[in-house]
Amino acid sequence: MIPPINKVLYATDLGEHTRPVFRRAVSLARRYNALLLMVHVVEPLGTAGSAIVETYLPAETADKVLKNGGMHDVLEKMKKRVQLFAEEELAAESAERIPDTEVHVTLGTPSRELLRIAEENDVDVIVIGKSAHSFFGNTMMGTCARRVTRYSNIPVFLVPNND
Repeated sequence: MIPPINKVLYATDLGEHTRPVFRRAVSLARRYNALLLMVHVVEPLGTAGSAIVETYLPAETADKVLKNGGMHDVLEKMKKRVQLFAEEELAAESAERIPDTEVHVTLGTPSRELLRIAEENDVDVIVIGKSAHSFFGNTMMGTCARRVTRYSNIPVFLVPNND
């Protein structure tokens, strides 16, 4: 029996080549009448990032940013950006062609969080873009995509995003 595709996870960093990968995820979700989970992971500030915040922002603002309340605001803003991206991309589509969509924005290591969310939501396929970095003339996969494909127990649809 062919396993059904009821949930598609689309991993986004809202980067330069996001749109072609999103279109593939939407196409899959539409084809199988599946729920589309859009996931964006915000990486926590490291030591250097915290030092920059403390150096260049007023103390009150820096405290807010570095405490959980500040990160909550960042996550909410990113969620709105992801939702706006989807709305802009799907604006030309008729309502019946737009898949049901959930937006998840979380804090953590991208590959770990993507896999965690995929497993917790019983996702059937992960759609992620493949970075196009050159190293001695060879194209290499980005770190997140490489880790997701290596450690996932869920099929991964890897989309070249060098369009």
